[in-house]
Amino acid sequence: MSVKQILLLLALLAAAPAFAQKKNAAYQYPIRCTDGPVTVNGELDEDTWKAAELATDFFMVLPMDTSRARLKTEVRMAYDERFLYISAVNYQTHPVVVESLRRDWNFGKNDNFIFFMDPFDDQTNGFTFGANAAGAEWDGQQYDGGSADLNWENRWYSAVKRYSDRWIFEAAIPFKTLRYKKDITRWGVNFSRNDLTTTEKSAWAPVPRQMATASLAYTGVLQWDAPPPRAGSNVSIIPYLLGGASKVYRPGKPLDTRFDAGLDVKVALSSSLNLDATINPDFSQVEVDRQQTNLDRFELFFPERRQFFLENSDLFNNLGFSNLRPFFSRRVGLTAPIRAGARLSGRINKDWRLGVLDIQTGETDDSGAPAQNFGVFTLQRRVFSRSNVTGFFINKQSFDSERFPSQPAYNRNAGLEYNLATKNDLWRGKFLYYKSFDPGAQGKDYAAAASLRYNNRHFNFSITQEYVADRYNPEVGFLPRRGYHKTSYNAAYLFFPKAGPLLTHGPNFGGFNYLDRLVNSVENENYLSYGFNFRTNAVFSVWIANDYVKLLQPFDPTNRTGIQLPVGTEHIWNSFGTSFASKPQRLFTFGWETRYGGYYAGGTRLRLAANTAYRLQPYGSIALAAEYNDIQFPQDNAFGLKNSAFWLVGPRVDVTFTKKIYFTTFLQYNQQTNNVNLNTRFQWRYAPASDLYLVYTDNYLPEGFGIVSRAFVVKLTYWWSV
Repeated sequence: MSVKQILLLLALLAAAPAFAQKKNAAYQYPIRCTDGPVTVNGELDEDTWKAAELATDFFMVLPMDTSRARLKTEVRMAYDERFLYISAVNYQTHPVVVESLRRDWNFGKNDNFIFFMDPFDDQTNGFTFGANAAGAEWDGQQYDGGSADLNWENRWYSAVKRYSDRWIFEAAIPFKTLRYKKDITRWGVNFSRNDLTTTEKSAWAPVPRQMATASLAYTGVLQWDAPPPRAGSNVSIIPYLLGGASKVYRPGKPLDTRFDAGLDVKVALSSSLNLDATINPDFSQVEVDRQQTNLDRFELFFPERRQFFLENSDLFNNLGFSNLRPFFSRRVGLTAPIRAGARLSGRINKDWRLGVLDIQTGETDDSGAPAQNFGVFTLQRRVFSRSNVTGFFINKQSFDSERFPSQPAYNRNAGLEYNLATKNDLWRGKFLYYKSFDPGAQGKDYAAAASLRYNNRHFNFSITQEYVADRYNPEVGFLPRRGYHKTSYNAAYLFFPKAGPLLTHGPNFGGFNYLDRLVNSVENENYLSYGFNFRTNAVFSVWIANDYVKLLQPFDPTNRTGIQLPVGTEHIWNSFGTSFASKPQRLFTFGWETRYGGYYAGGTRLRLAANTAYRLQPYGSIALAAEYNDIQFPQDNAFGLKNSAFWLVGPRVDVTFTKKIYFTTFLQYNQQTNNVNLNTRFQWRYAPASDLYLVYTDNYLPEGFGIVSRAFVVKLTYWWSV
């Protein structure tokens, strides 16, 4: 697809009328103001709850979406000048199943109640709150029609109380925590219940089984009796104090001590537009990345976990595709300290969203990085019922280029993309065009792509086309490779047996093909799998695949021995494998993945991965994940390649003493990188969104556990609302 064709398509889509009936508009919940006090304790003995409207008669979503839910759930809502209140009575006849008391738990491993709010009723962005049956909280910011970023945190209050035949959730959410327009009296809302013992997932407004209950396309209507109250002044000041020490165990490396302080400020410029500012931020409390076995020729992706980058992060990090991202916030501040930053994000009105980010980093001699400024501007316009058009501009500016001649003075990116989402969410798509700007640019510095997906109860199909020119250069993005044209596709079909242990089963066929400059295939894969979903929620699948690779760069197929295959060599192989995950209701759970077949240079690769976990309900879990790879090459191979076998082992202990005190320790033994990493973190949430952290990290050599480095940090944060 040419650039002109993409721009013409975007213009036609944006010019079309935007009238569409909300799918579940008939499901309405009237919320009324209350004058009576509400104490959040899970008892529901206030007059407010007696007067509130009742939402019940939920619809089953899983295992099937053709009937009402078997388990009864009763939801009530109310509000006053400061808080939005919600309660849910979850009836049951069996003991609850929960993973732990840790917040933002795994949805599929906990009995839970969560709800979704869409304050602008645009079926695209919103908030989610809830708790598991032990009272551990869940909160997140929703984007892209229903995805939830659970790293987002804010102040709110909840309680859970359990009885023999039910458990009750009660919560109060400050209006200062939400983002909304004061004059909008129709919000989107849906309530979701998950019960593992009966394997039943249900929702108040019906949701098709192939969709997540978080899908904002299927929310009902929260009808206010008057416009929601003003949130009032909404300024939060979040200072931190930090002390720590670290040491690298090499000759001449002294103990490095650190005493530091910093500040985050959150200012609500309106009830829907937020300004975040930071001075000397520190992210030492963020859990270290989970190590991965790397047999790929390209960079691995690790998600963003730092709190400053998370609110409305979809405006910045959700641009592009998984391996074609013009902005990736982890590029900022990992090799140089962030001195200060500011971020303006949110809604201007129902149709327009705005994101502005500016960060200044300091100079560092260790990584050879100059002082740099990172700026991002995004503007999003809603079209149709749930689609949008987004434009962006990204600027990376380096200073003192005379001292750092290897760093270009600037790198810039601009682009436009159209995100398609139909009102029933059956069709999704994305169409984009990006261009980069560098000193001395010589053309061929653009990227264009398009994707389309269809998903109904039985059939799922998707296709994606990407073209990345040789010199397209998003330095603040994530682009493992360039100079290619890629086609990827996937098609799946589900059968629904009327009886027996299987809930669904069916085939899945897909693959991808890379062309070098639109001419020659340099890599492709085609696979066929068959999946079995059991009524117990256990899952099993088997697959076969065919791969072809023509190397464009030298590559060590073990990423360990240093012996590389030369450019231009061609490799083709077949492989097969299985995967399994046991039912999550049991205290002891397990799963595996297997892979065996051909590999580069006529070799073979065996991969065995397994995981086990035991729940000490509700106080935590003990888990172990292990992966073994065995790569064998013919003895007489022409490249001198050597056989290699290596382990990646990761035991983990999670202890949640209470809903506010957590302890986590995990060990990662990576034989491929010859490293053992120990990370221990203690967290005490002594006040809402305010924490004390103790973090201890070690790195060892596997032989004799010789110490490589060691670090200890104490960090105290406090959330002060003005």
